Amino acid sequence: MSTIRQIKKTAEELIPLYAVGDADLPDRPLWEHPELDRVIEALRILSDILFPGKHMPEPTDFRGFFIKQLKSASEILEQEIEKAMPFRWMGAADLHENRPPIDNLFMASTEILNTFLSRIPQIRTLLIEDIKAAYYGDPAALSYAEIKLAYPGLVAITSHRIAHELYKLEVPLIPRIMSEHTHSLTGIDIHPGATIGKGFFIDHGTGVVIGETSHIGNNVKLYQGVTLGAKSFPLDEHGRPIKHIQRHPTVEDDVVVYANSTILGGDTVLGRGTTVAGNVFLMQSTPPGSLVNRIDGGVIIKTRETPIGGAGI
Repeated sequence: MSTIRQIKKTAEELIPLYAVGDADLPDRPLWEHPELDRVIEALRILSDILFPGKHMPEPTDFRGFFIKQLKSASEILEQEIEKAMPFRWMGAADLHENRPPIDNLFMASTEILNTFLSRIPQIRTLLIEDIKAAYYGDPAALSYAEIKLAYPGLVAITSHRIAHELYKLEVPLIPRIMSEHTHSLTGIDIHPGATIGKGFFIDHGTGVVIGETSHIGNNVKLYQGVTLGAKSFPLDEHGRPIKHIQRHPTVEDDVVVYANSTILGGDTVLGRGTTVAGNVFLMQSTPPGSLVNRIDGGVIIKTRETPIGGAGI
């Protein structure tokens, strides 16, 4: 058989494999979903709004700059959210049932977009505290500008705070596209569902993993290689993972976790002011003000004699 005949034969065999949708939406063509490049472009524009001057000259007319950039991001997001909404499944115990119908995708998408836009000032407020946490938590940081322009941890938390707001609005796909794009750039993997308080600092950053149901308090500092993960994946009666249950740890205020430590479990709570040394593997909670160190065969948890106060950075 000639190559051209083989190409035609292969093409014919491929057609029926792509003509129908996936398991989520069997009646919808596979390509009817948000466009990756447009979602990433919206993320870039939103990042420029939150940090003017990072990718372009500092604007002299902030009001005009914000209006122009917000319009550009909105034009993209309105269309991409509308494409994403049929994939909504958050809160359903089974992906194939209990999916609420959306009568008017355009109106629903517009409402979500407007709510998201109203939250951008709150995102900026949190990011200011994140920059301060990096500046005061890293003696190598000599200015806020250095953090804004060069720190991968700030890139990751900026992307996360944007994606998390869309996640809370139950927008499918788009938050995860944003977080995984940022993961590829920084080596920091934060699921958009993770809840993170103010003054969050990831030092160095590479290899940090923060799971979907993690709860992180205020003024928390993580070093490279830290994992906030799950112990296991409970299954339903059909053998499928149960979604949206607490699987990842809670990290209370003023906690520091040093490099390459792994904290697992939805019932694991790091108490306020706890310090976890490097290379610790931990699957149990700690009292407030604890010091957790690695020993042969496990870990040792010591409680400080006096309560921890201050920022912990």
